Amino acid sequence: LGRLAAASGVVLRNLRLDAELAQRLTDLEASRRRLLSAQNDARQRIEGELAGGTRAQLGVLRERLSGLVREVNPDTTPKSALLLGQLVAATDGAMDTLDGLAAGVYPPRLAAEGLAGALNEQAAKAALPVSVHAEGVGRYPAEVEAAVYFSVLEALQNVAKYAAADSARVRLAQDDGQLSFEVVDDGAGFDPETTKRGTGLQGMADRLDTVGGTLTLRSAPGRGTTIAGQVPAHPTTGPTPRASAEPALAGATR
Repeated sequence: LGRLAAASGVVLRNLRLDAELAQRLTDLEASRRRLLSAQNDARQRIEGELAGGTRAQLGVLRERLSGLVREVNPDTTPKSALLLGQLVAATDGAMDTLDGLAAGVYPPRLAAEGLAGALNEQAAKAALPVSVHAEGVGRYPAEVEAAVYFSVLEALQNVAKYAAADSARVRLAQDDGQLSFEVVDDGAGFDPETTKRGTGLQGMADRLDTVGGTLTLRSAPGRGTTIAGQVPAHPTTGPTPRASAEPALAGATR
């Protein structure tokens, strides 16, 4: 009986430790989600301040400068007219730069339309033809959309820089509680076993890990590369319209 009681005590202690570990893991996951949500909230707030406040001030400045341009006679004061024209152009450049910074912090299209709309927008700006297929994909929690969006963007940037590809394809799918994506290119490919893993891939893996996701890479010399990810997620709304796009012409909107 003594041995049985001792053995029972060990089992109970192990069960209690297992329960405590499971609870700590659950708490850790909840904490990680809260942190990621707070980061995304901060991203959206900064984007709003840049696009709304600072850009609006630059817009007022531009209108005033344009008004001065209309009042100055270039024949009598050519230097002033030239200077004002340069200031207007510089203000336009600053506004374009600000738009780019705001979109990089948290893209307005991602917040407004979700993954399909935001990735279609980026496909139109890509340096090579990119098609996006996202049938059946709706809206997801902001932290999930941000993790997938920036991972796909990083993958497309890698294709443009290193793959020597003619085109790329992005595919999003929702199936059985999993949101998945693939970025496939028709480039040179490489041997993953002999090629050092870059910081871009590690960054994608880390970003997906924050929402419980995983990243895989498949490639071979002469056979292109596929970067794929999966995130446990259920849509908060149904599929968004305009879910797919044909390949955009290289640099079409640049």
